[in-house]
Amino acid sequence: MPKEKSVVARLSVHGEHFEILVDPDLAWEFKNGKDVNFKDLLVSEIVYKDARKGEKASDESLVKNFGTADIKAVASAIIKKGELQLTTEQRRQMVENKRKQIVAFIARNCVDPQTGTPHPPLRIENAMDNVRINIDPFKPVEEQAQEVIKALRTTLPLKISQVSMMVQVGKENAGKVKNYLTKTGNVVKSDWLSDGSWKGEVVVPAGMQQMIIDRLNELTRGNIEVNIIKKI
Repeated sequence: MPKEKSVVARLSVHGEHFEILVDPDLAWEFKNGKDVNFKDLLVSEIVYKDARKGEKASDESLVKNFGTADIKAVASAIIKKGELQLTTEQRRQMVENKRKQIVAFIARNCVDPQTGTPHPPLRIENAMDNVRINIDPFKPVEEQAQEVIKALRTTLPLKISQVSMMVQVGKENAGKVKNYLTKTGNVVKSDWLSDGSWKGEVVVPAGMQQMIIDRLNELTRGNIEVNIIKKI
């Protein structure tokens, strides 16, 4: 494709900066798991330190940071792990898709406390328009939904279904687990045990329960105990 229509994909590794010029649509498809033709994807088979200035990265630097100087392998890593500059239309589509996911999350997990019934998605969408909420296309749905729910409560009565979980984790993972749960839910009990391990009770949205458990297992490689106490 013409260079002037390309976008930059960039990644920093161990303090070194790497950039490639790519077709925006094919790069976005590849980043999201689709197979593409790399000859069409790459505008040029060059890895830059600074594409705007035309400063190329050395083969030695590529091997040091990527284990290879092969352009396809390096470009794959940059696109998959790095930041992809988006076109205006791509960003608009991402924001719209994320907005729909947030609306679906709220419709699935929240009810009108006066009637005990869910709000229709259209009512939620209209309320979001009224409070002028900005949607981040890269931020997880569950995390943004919490912010949206707080904002919507000024105009729309909402009660979110919640669960209370008891979590216990060894000292090697205690700090990061407690920090994650403090950001994700409401830690109502927190106890540091004599061996350095941590035990706590946290209240989280019911719709985020499995996602949180999966993340806790990722953080600790399964070395954690999680029990659901009750639904609220």
